[in-house]
Amino acid sequence: MWGRSSRNGSLRPENMGQNALAITGNLCFTAFVIGVVIFTIIAANYPAGDPLFHPSSKMTNFLTSNSNPTFQSDSGSVKTGEDFAAVGSNERGAFSAFINISDVDSVGTGVEDSNRDCVVSDPIDCRDPDVFHLLMRATIEKFKDIHFYRFGKPVRGLNDSSCHMAWRYRPKDGKVAAFNKDYRSFKVERSENCTMSVVGIGEYHSGGNARKKKGNGNKEKGKDEDVFEKVAVKDVGETMNDALPEVESEGSFSDGKYLVYSGGGDRCKSMHQYLWSFTCMLGEALYLNRTLVMDLSFCLSKMYSSSGLDEEGKDFRFYFDFEHLKDSASVLDQDQFWKSWSKWQQKNGLSLHLVEELRVTPMKLAEVKDSLIMRKFGSVEPDNYGYRVCEGETESVIQRPWHMIWKSRRLLDVASAIASRMNWDFDAVHVERGEKAKDKNLWPNLDRDTSPEALMATLEGKIEHGRNLYVATNERDLSLFDPLKEKYSTHFLEEYKDLWDVKSDWYDEMKRLNNGNTVEFDGYMRVSVDSEVFTRGKKQIETFNDLTKDCKDGINTCTSSGS
Repeated sequence: MWGRSSRNGSLRPENMGQNALAITGNLCFTAFVIGVVIFTIIAANYPAGDPLFHPSSKMTNFLTSNSNPTFQSDSGSVKTGEDFAAVGSNERGAFSAFINISDVDSVGTGVEDSNRDCVVSDPIDCRDPDVFHLLMRATIEKFKDIHFYRFGKPVRGLNDSSCHMAWRYRPKDGKVAAFNKDYRSFKVERSENCTMSVVGIGEYHSGGNARKKKGNGNKEKGKDEDVFEKVAVKDVGETMNDALPEVESEGSFSDGKYLVYSGGGDRCKSMHQYLWSFTCMLGEALYLNRTLVMDLSFCLSKMYSSSGLDEEGKDFRFYFDFEHLKDSASVLDQDQFWKSWSKWQQKNGLSLHLVEELRVTPMKLAEVKDSLIMRKFGSVEPDNYGYRVCEGETESVIQRPWHMIWKSRRLLDVASAIASRMNWDFDAVHVERGEKAKDKNLWPNLDRDTSPEALMATLEGKIEHGRNLYVATNERDLSLFDPLKEKYSTHFLEEYKDLWDVKSDWYDEMKRLNNGNTVEFDGYMRVSVDSEVFTRGKKQIETFNDLTKDCKDGINTCTSSGS
């Protein structure tokens, strides 16, 4: 009886609204439960090696490989935002479909000149659509280990038989979410019967006339670039615009809110520690919705310098992509900021809120109305490290914006040039030795496991004989690897020093960036490029995962992944 009366009562008009709400609530709850189940399934099957799925303590270990707050033991290249955006070679869905040779008009090995009364010695019209198709086909046929995503229109080269053309591409087995840009010179010949053919393609970046020129801060994109703007990846090989952001006017400056870190013990420490503190500072600025006042000049640790001494006066832009950073967040150079502050502070009543205690969390500063919040750090280490601000309860609130920190595209361009010289068809092995190989207490097997005999035995079943093998290493005596030459075509970073010497594009661009002063290709740049070339190898053999069972940070420190 109770069930029947309840059922009948539910049909009464006055109960219809309540029933509708109950049904809606049940549906929402069902959707929530389904969502939880789906998330649980994804979590259970998510790759354990992905650092983004670990708690912050795991992320710290991934980035620093060191539990010591001084971060001093690791002089290697740091992970940055683009490393977290890695994609597999079969994940074409992350990008627009690449261009196959079947997508280009079929013109065989040559194309007949549209001018039937042509003269063999007449200039080649690089803007002729048939020439464009000819160059595309020649490029796709020559570079079989890369995927092409867009070709730029050819332009005249250095003479009447030369055309320059640019394209964007990714290696077929690429592990990094980035588009590379190349522009090359093509030599085109015309036969007696007016048929044109490509008889030569220049080296990497030989077609300078096809290089896109970037204006100062001009954000307009051509219609043919829209497809790339939909994917948050970097373009390696593009002209960079990393000029300092300008203070537009007195009004815009005075209305702004700013955050600056002053002093601290992070200076001249490892790049790992520098970035760990910098991303904390940037994360706090984003949380407080303030412009970050940053010091672009920093000290390079002696672990990376050729002099063996700490070196002041290095520029953030030497190592990291400042254009991407300023496009992603509101930042100002410290020198520019203090000039404007001194000029307008008293006139416009700009106020300063000074913070000298780490215990003052970003959450406690959220309601501060002053124009500038300055965190001032003392001289006692490690309590004066910037990253300490993001420890404790703050750790779950401040999200470090790693996606905003990318490596310098100038350094990545050097790495891409090296890979291009091997036609993107090479395998790579990382051999870490140095001081670790000498310390038998922490790394008892490393020296033996990275000896020539051991390397040959390990690589025997993993790398085919005759392959291009890039050896990324901190070993100073490269003759140690001579035995590998019997089975492989070995390559080392030093073979490609022309890419950063006085005649290189890198040298000229860095000199312009550094106000006409030359820039040394220092130890950290070498490590960064070396590691980037390694990641571009088709097969990648790691030191601590593949060559030895020793732990990266010494005995009894191995993680579940074995490193």
